[in-house]
Amino acid sequence: MKTKITELRRQQKLSQEELAKAVGVTRQTITSLEVGKYTASLVLAYKIAHYFNLTIEDVFLFDEEDSL
Repeated sequence: MKTKITELRRQQKLSQEELAKAVGVTRQTITSLEVGKYTASLVLAYKIAHYFNLTIEDVFLFDEEDSL
């Protein structure tokens, strides 16, 4: 699943480590989300979206192929 996490982090001059701490995961989890190797749980997706004051749909780009 594609995300806008990298773009959002850079806009706020935020490191992966800082975002990870803010949402309660490891830096490696943020890295995996950014490169598409990991799909966030609903809870984590909500925490990340809430951190940036956005909706889940604004941060995570859903593709029909992701649902298969």
